[in-house]
Amino acid sequence: MFKRLKKEFQINIEEKEGQLFLGEKNKDMRLVMLRPNEIMEFCEFAGSNADDILIWTGKTLGKIFIGKFFHNKDWTNELMATKKEVVFGTLEVLMLMGYGGLACMFKKDHVIINAYESLAVQEKENIMAKNLCLLYLGIFNGIFEELGIDVDGKEVECVLTGGKKCSFKFDMLTEEIEARLVDEDLSDTKVSDFLTSL
Repeated sequence: MFKRLKKEFQINIEEKEGQLFLGEKNKDMRLVMLRPNEIMEFCEFAGSNADDILIWTGKTLGKIFIGKFFHNKDWTNELMATKKEVVFGTLEVLMLMGYGGLACMFKKDHVIINAYESLAVQEKENIMAKNLCLLYLGIFNGIFEELGIDVDGKEVECVLTGGKKCSFKFDMLTEEIEARLVDEDLSDTKVSDFLTSL
Protein backbone atom coordinates (compact mmCIF):
# COMPACT_ATOMS: atom_id res chain seq x y z
CA MET A 1 0.00 0.00 0.00
CA PHE A 2 2.88 2.37 0.82
CA LYS A 3 4.32 2.32 -2.72
CA ARG A 4 0.89 2.90 -4.25
CA LEU A 5 0.24 5.88 -1.97
CA LYS A 6 3.72 7.24 -2.63
CA LYS A 7 3.00 7.32 -6.36
CA GLU A 8 -0.54 8.63 -6.04
CA PHE A 9 0.16 11.30 -3.46
CA GLN A 10 3.51 12.63 -4.65
CA ILE A 11 4.03 16.34 -4.08
CA ASN A 12 3.97 18.47 -7.24
CA ILE A 13 4.62 22.15 -7.87
CA GLU A 14 2.35 24.59 -9.70
CA GLU A 15 4.97 27.10 -10.84
CA LYS A 16 2.54 29.77 -12.07
CA GLU A 17 0.60 29.91 -8.79
CA GLY A 18 3.57 28.96 -6.61
CA GLN A 19 1.58 26.25 -4.84
CA LEU A 20 2.37 22.72 -3.80
CA PHE A 21 -0.28 20.04 -4.24
CA LEU A 22 -0.69 16.30 -3.79
CA GLY A 23 -1.18 14.04 -6.81
CA GLU A 24 -3.20 15.35 -9.71
CA LYS A 25 -4.36 18.96 -9.83
CA ASN A 26 -8.03 17.98 -9.89
CA LYS A 27 -7.67 16.47 -6.40
CA ASP A 28 -7.44 20.04 -5.11
CA MET A 29 -5.22 19.14 -2.18
CA ARG A 30 -3.13 22.30 -1.81
CA LEU A 31 -0.39 22.31 0.80
CA VAL A 32 0.66 25.11 3.10
CA MET A 33 4.26 24.68 4.15
CA LEU A 34 4.96 25.85 7.70
CA ARG A 35 8.37 25.41 9.27
CA PRO A 36 8.45 24.31 12.92
CA ASN A 37 9.75 27.74 13.95
CA GLU A 38 6.76 29.43 12.30
CA ILE A 39 4.35 27.16 14.16
CA MET A 40 6.03 27.96 17.46
CA GLU A 41 6.00 31.70 16.72
CA PHE A 42 2.27 31.39 16.04
CA CYS A 43 1.85 29.77 19.47
CA GLU A 44 3.69 32.63 21.19
CA PHE A 45 1.48 35.11 19.38
CA ALA A 46 -1.67 33.21 20.40
CA GLY A 47 -0.84 33.76 24.07
CA SER A 48 -2.14 31.86 27.09
CA ASN A 49 -4.72 29.84 25.13
CA ALA A 50 -2.14 28.58 22.62
CA ASP A 51 -2.61 24.92 23.63
CA ASP A 52 -6.31 24.87 22.76
CA ILE A 53 -5.77 26.92 19.62
CA LEU A 54 -3.02 24.63 18.33
CA ILE A 55 -4.98 21.43 19.05
CA TRP A 56 -7.98 22.98 17.27
CA THR A 57 -5.76 23.95 14.30
CA GLY A 58 -4.38 20.42 14.11
CA LYS A 59 -7.87 18.95 14.38
CA THR A 60 -9.00 21.13 11.47
CA LEU A 61 -6.05 19.88 9.38
CA GLY A 62 -6.84 16.24 10.20
CA LYS A 63 -10.46 16.67 9.16
CA ILE A 64 -9.37 18.40 5.94
CA PHE A 65 -7.01 15.51 5.10
CA ILE A 66 -9.82 12.96 5.38
CA GLY A 67 -12.29 15.23 3.57
CA LYS A 68 -9.93 15.71 0.63
CA PHE A 69 -8.77 12.09 0.38
CA PHE A 70 -12.36 10.79 0.54
CA HIS A 71 -14.53 13.49 -1.00
CA ASN A 72 -18.21 13.50 0.12
CA LYS A 73 -17.79 10.16 1.95
CA ASP A 74 -20.31 9.39 4.68
CA TRP A 75 -18.62 7.32 7.39
CA THR A 76 -21.74 6.80 9.52
CA ASN A 77 -22.42 3.18 8.53
CA GLU A 78 -18.88 2.06 7.71
CA LEU A 79 -17.41 -0.86 9.62
CA MET A 80 -14.57 -0.30 12.08
CA ALA A 81 -12.37 -2.53 9.89
CA THR A 82 -12.72 -0.02 7.03
CA LYS A 83 -12.12 2.97 9.29
CA LYS A 84 -8.99 1.31 10.67
CA GLU A 85 -7.57 0.87 7.16
CA VAL A 86 -8.35 4.53 6.41
CA VAL A 87 -6.45 5.60 9.55
CA PHE A 88 -3.43 3.52 8.47
CA GLY A 89 -3.56 4.89 4.92
CA THR A 90 -3.87 8.49 6.10
CA LEU A 91 -0.88 8.07 8.41
CA GLU A 92 1.16 6.76 5.46
CA VAL A 93 0.29 9.87 3.49
CA LEU A 94 1.30 12.06 6.46
CA MET A 95 4.67 10.27 6.50
CA LEU A 96 5.13 11.15 2.83
CA MET A 97 4.34 14.76 3.70
CA GLY A 98 7.20 14.90 6.21
CA TYR A 99 5.51 14.22 9.55
CA GLY A 100 8.07 11.54 10.48
CA GLY A 101 7.53 7.82 10.89
CA LEU A 102 4.04 7.04 12.16
CA ALA A 103 3.00 3.65 13.57
CA CYS A 104 -0.51 2.84 14.74
CA MET A 105 -1.93 0.04 16.89
CA PHE A 106 -5.60 -0.64 17.57
CA LYS A 107 -6.14 -2.24 20.98
CA LYS A 108 -9.39 -3.44 22.57
CA ASP A 109 -10.30 -0.12 24.19
CA HIS A 110 -7.76 2.37 22.81
CA VAL A 111 -5.57 3.30 19.86
CA ILE A 112 -1.87 4.16 20.08
CA ILE A 113 -0.10 6.30 17.47
CA ASN A 114 3.69 6.56 17.75
CA ALA A 115 5.56 9.35 15.97
CA TYR A 116 9.26 8.71 15.29
CA GLU A 117 11.51 11.56 14.10
CA SER A 118 8.62 14.04 14.36
CA LEU A 119 9.03 17.75 13.71
CA ALA A 120 9.67 18.23 17.44
CA VAL A 121 12.92 16.23 17.22
CA GLN A 122 14.48 18.92 15.04
CA GLU A 123 13.60 21.59 17.61
CA LYS A 124 14.64 19.83 20.84
CA GLU A 125 16.59 22.84 22.10
CA ASN A 126 13.65 25.23 21.64
CA ILE A 127 11.48 25.67 24.73
CA MET A 128 8.40 26.08 22.49
CA ALA A 129 8.93 22.76 20.65
CA LYS A 130 6.30 21.04 22.82
CA ASN A 131 3.68 22.94 20.82
CA LEU A 132 4.48 20.74 17.82
CA CYS A 133 3.28 17.72 19.80
CA LEU A 134 -0.02 19.52 20.40
CA LEU A 135 -0.37 19.99 16.64
CA TYR A 136 0.10 16.24 16.11
CA LEU A 137 -2.45 15.46 18.83
CA GLY A 138 -4.94 17.74 17.11
CA ILE A 139 -4.34 16.21 13.67
CA PHE A 140 -4.90 12.68 14.95
CA ASN A 141 -8.02 13.78 16.87
CA GLY A 142 -9.37 15.37 13.69
CA ILE A 143 -8.84 12.17 11.70
CA PHE A 144 -10.73 10.09 14.26
CA GLU A 145 -13.53 12.65 14.57
CA GLU A 146 -14.05 12.87 10.82
CA LEU A 147 -14.28 9.06 10.63
CA GLY A 148 -16.83 8.97 13.44
CA ILE A 149 -14.52 7.22 15.93
CA ASP A 150 -15.25 8.75 19.33
CA VAL A 151 -11.97 9.02 21.28
CA ASP A 152 -10.30 11.01 24.03
CA GLY A 153 -6.62 11.57 23.22
CA LYS A 154 -3.48 12.61 25.06
CA GLU A 155 0.29 12.37 24.65
CA VAL A 156 1.78 9.67 26.90
CA GLU A 157 5.46 9.76 25.83
CA CYS A 158 7.53 12.54 24.28
CA VAL A 159 11.02 12.81 22.79
CA LEU A 160 11.30 16.25 24.39
CA THR A 161 11.09 14.76 27.89
CA GLY A 162 13.45 11.83 27.33
CA GLY A 163 11.24 9.38 25.42
CA LYS A 164 12.32 7.44 22.33
CA LYS A 165 9.29 8.73 20.45
CA CYS A 166 6.17 10.82 20.80
CA SER A 167 3.33 8.45 21.66
CA PHE A 168 -0.35 9.39 21.65
CA LYS A 169 -3.09 7.32 23.30
CA PHE A 170 -6.72 7.61 22.22
CA ASP A 171 -9.21 5.95 24.57
CA MET A 172 -12.33 4.60 22.87
CA LEU A 173 -15.39 6.32 24.36
CA THR A 174 -18.35 4.53 22.81
CA GLU A 175 -17.24 1.12 21.56
CA GLU A 176 -14.57 -1.53 21.89
CA ILE A 177 -12.50 -2.90 19.03
CA GLU A 178 -13.42 -6.40 17.86
CA ALA A 179 -10.87 -9.05 18.81
CA ARG A 180 -10.02 -9.73 15.14
CA LEU A 181 -9.01 -6.06 14.65
CA VAL A 182 -6.73 -5.84 17.69
CA ASP A 183 -3.04 -5.40 16.76
CA GLU A 184 0.00 -6.89 18.46
CA ASP A 185 2.53 -4.43 19.85
CA LEU A 186 4.82 -2.88 17.25
CA SER A 187 8.40 -2.88 18.50
CA ASP A 188 10.69 0.12 18.14
CA THR A 189 13.16 -2.12 16.26
CA LYS A 190 10.63 -2.93 13.54
CA VAL A 191 9.83 0.75 13.15
CA SER A 192 13.52 1.68 12.93
CA ASP A 193 14.05 -0.95 10.24
CA PHE A 194 11.07 0.40 8.33
CA LEU A 195 12.29 4.01 8.50
CA THR A 196 15.78 3.11 7.25
CA SER A 197 14.19 1.34 4.27
CA LEU A 198 12.47 4.51 3.00
